[in-house]
Amino acid sequence: MILLEFAKTGRLSGYDKDFVDQPSTSRRAANAIALLSITACAAALRFHALGAKTFWFDEGVSVGIARLDAYNFLRILWRREANMSLYYILLHAWLWLGNSEAFIRSLSVIFALATIPAIYFLGRRLFDSRTGLVAAVLLSVNAFHLCYSQEARSYSLMVLLCILSSLYFVKTVENQSPPNRRAYVAFSALAVYAHFYSLLLIVAQYLSLRYFAALQASSGPWKRTWRTIAIVVSPILLFVATTGAGPLKWIPRPGLKDLWSFAILMTGHDGVLLLVAIAVLFAVGIYPIIRSTTREELWPSQFLLVWLFFPILVVLVLSFARPLFLPRYFIFCLPALLLPVSSGLRRIRPGWLQIPALLLVVLLSLRGTISYYHQDFDNERDDWRAASTYVLSQAQPGDALLFHVPMGRMPYEYYHSLANAGMASPTVLYPSHGPRITFLDFVEKPDYARISNSLPQYRRVWVVIAHAETPDGFDLKATSLMNLAGEGRRNAQHTIFNGIDLFLYQ
Repeated sequence: MILLEFAKTGRLSGYDKDFVDQPSTSRRAANAIALLSITACAAALRFHALGAKTFWFDEGVSVGIARLDAYNFLRILWRREANMSLYYILLHAWLWLGNSEAFIRSLSVIFALATIPAIYFLGRRLFDSRTGLVAAVLLSVNAFHLCYSQEARSYSLMVLLCILSSLYFVKTVENQSPPNRRAYVAFSALAVYAHFYSLLLIVAQYLSLRYFAALQASSGPWKRTWRTIAIVVSPILLFVATTGAGPLKWIPRPGLKDLWSFAILMTGHDGVLLLVAIAVLFAVGIYPIIRSTTREELWPSQFLLVWLFFPILVVLVLSFARPLFLPRYFIFCLPALLLPVSSGLRRIRPGWLQIPALLLVVLLSLRGTISYYHQDFDNERDDWRAASTYVLSQAQPGDALLFHVPMGRMPYEYYHSLANAGMASPTVLYPSHGPRITFLDFVEKPDYARISNSLPQYRRVWVVIAHAETPDGFDLKATSLMNLAGEGRRNAQHTIFNGIDLFLYQ
């Protein structure tokens, strides 16, 4: 009767999937112990060497935004950095408790660890408890997820909220109760405020509901749900409409090599063998789409396929006009890959082969994780720790400092705040708008006349160049600042750090 009702209406009124997948007391205890053990292992992997790597540019910007006063915080969000605004708010509160690199990044680790039980509950609702546990294992050792669990950015929060949004989306499909709807709206809106690309998940949810669940996605209750979400995220929609893709203009157009690297990254960054293993298990996991005739068995796989492929394909198409494809922006699609893979592992016959197959995937994934500890694989980590420490250690009273990229001042100021109070520090001439950092210090273009008038009173001038490379050398802005600093001075020193060129004129 349950299957017949779902096939006819797409809704299981009065039905709780947990009741159908109701384990015994001993099984529930075993699942709880297993989930705690998996989460503990994930914690060990994510807290390991948490403060070993320097803050790179984006992480320094995160801290710089979170440290602003309320007025400047709101201005920079509206002017340029509305994306990840939820994370910046949470980080602002987190900074009251500590300010070391490891402590700041631990906020992302907390979100990542909460994601482990979240994917278990989503897997249990879509498939069964054991599939949920396997998905938790695969997520815990996935190098892509671990990498962004250790960054002072919003990506681990984004994954958590997208899973919770999808969990309550599925719950609302099964039981359209007001609590389920409210939770779905809340987590969906929060996911968008954690990262703009979460909007693509909401569209994917709509499409799966409209075309695969035999429900009227535009019916009264669902129409009110979509309308509520749209109202709550309307400030984000207005921001995107007014600023367009301007903040993302630095993203290059993707090629086939980039797509291959993205596939390697999503599957755990251990090369072709792990990619092939994940692809085979994924195909086995979505096999019900081919052989099943019952919508109840079809829909979970169909929903996950739309979740995985729709956001990626849409952005790839848009990237022909305006490049918008960046691998880390699609980390929220990772659960939609791992859940069918987990289902595929559970479908292996004979059953005793499931454990060795899982161990193989885990071991290959751990190799990708270990490689991440030694070397980044998704960005060029500019070494602001070393560059900032060098400037502060070599500075003399009366030195001046110019930054080629205004927001480059933010990671420098973070490391400056950790330095000894008695150390000499250069006077920042650009960007500078007073004794405190303001929103203008993130975005304003240089006033070359003002800088030129200020420089003669300084005997030594430091120039920090980052992200300025062109086929012919440095870009025009970097060259202009270097020329100003070199008026009446000689280039006494050129020190290169990873991603940063440091010049001293005296």
